[in-house]
Amino acid sequence: MSKIEIILSVMLLLSVAINIGLFVYAKTVVMRLLNIADELYDLQQMTDNFAKHLNEVYELETFYGDQTLHSLLEHAVSFNEHIETFEHIYHLIEEEIEQEPDPTDASEPE
Repeated sequence: MSKIEIILSVMLLLSVAINIGLFVYAKTVVMRLLNIADELYDLQQMTDNFAKHLNEVYELETFYGDQTLHSLLEHAVSFNEHIETFEHIYHLIEEEIEQEPDPTDASEPE
């Protein structure tokens, strides 16, 4: 082998090793992003459910007009709106969830 062939072979091996390393790194980063998106989606759903429940309690005759509950409701809605600013992140996982079939929806053949 000539000197140029040895240099090219070493550069090829180095290039392949770098590309494999970048692929593994990119896959790890994407998996972390999807995990974060999943957690943000869950947090947004919990906050939305909390705000709805608080609104239902506030609308009861017993508590209607209570300033403390009204302030808490406004705070919950504000917090939910703030979490929605991360929609571009948890939207990644939301599409995946919508595509999954519902295991409880088992249609029987006729």
